[in-house]
Amino acid sequence: MTVTSTLVRQVRQDALADLADVPAVSRWVRHGDLALHSLDYGGDGAPVLVLPGITSPAVTMDFVARELVDLCRPVVLDVRGRGLSDTGDSWTLDDYAGDALAVLDALDLGPDTILFGHSMGARIAAVAATRRPVGGAVLVDPPLSGPGRAPYPTTLEAFLGQLHEAQRGTDADGVARSWPRWPRREQELRARWLSSCDEAAIAATHAGFESEDFFDAWPHVPAPVTLLYGADSPVVPASGVAEIAAARPDARLVAVPDAGHMVFWDNPAEALELLRGALGGPARG
Repeated sequence: MTVTSTLVRQVRQDALADLADVPAVSRWVRHGDLALHSLDYGGDGAPVLVLPGITSPAVTMDFVARELVDLCRPVVLDVRGRGLSDTGDSWTLDDYAGDALAVLDALDLGPDTILFGHSMGARIAAVAATRRPVGGAVLVDPPLSGPGRAPYPTTLEAFLGQLHEAQRGTDADGVARSWPRWPRREQELRARWLSSCDEAAIAATHAGFESEDFFDAWPHVPAPVTLLYGADSPVVPASGVAEIAAARPDARLVAVPDAGHMVFWDNPAEALELLRGALGGPARG
């Protein structure tokens, strides 16, 4: 897909300054012609490769990763075309899954690694988990749209409207108009980092939500697998939950109450508690 715009992908200087407050080390991986960036939070537990959503650079998952370091070693990927990773020129699920596997190999993340993805990242995690041994998968509110299904509920125009606002220079108040429930810090991070997302990557991924089928991979994701979904999410409606359960009776399905698609941002405390449980950890004290 070709997208033309007078605005370009950019990483703001004040966005780069955010990384000084993130308790993680930048790790770089080469996959073909692409340089891929990730944030490695360390920790003594099994690695967890975190794969964010369509317009979520790695740093926007910082508040999630911080809550996991006592359980595991979170490594959050800047998916191609987002954050500090190179853009590339193709953005299919195969491309994204190949990037994830390259990160696992280059960082020597072994077969005990758990793949954890939100939204687009959940689709990537599902495909990647079918291609090499992993320790499990935690998929959060994956888009269930696809061929012959209802369209993805957020339009491309809505995504691009927010992107263009960020490219022109938005702030947390601007983000709050679209995402009023989010914690203020997360509104601020989105304001500074959204312009690092490539327009063509967003458009191609959005098209993929309707041309690539999550259910092609879902029955083959190796156990153990947990699927978290927002109880109020239009992306995983009740009919979708029923189809998910029918295709994988062994999967653990967990609803996050009082949350839509952006589960960790809508209800951080409960979503993070349920995520910790999905990763096999105790509740926080």
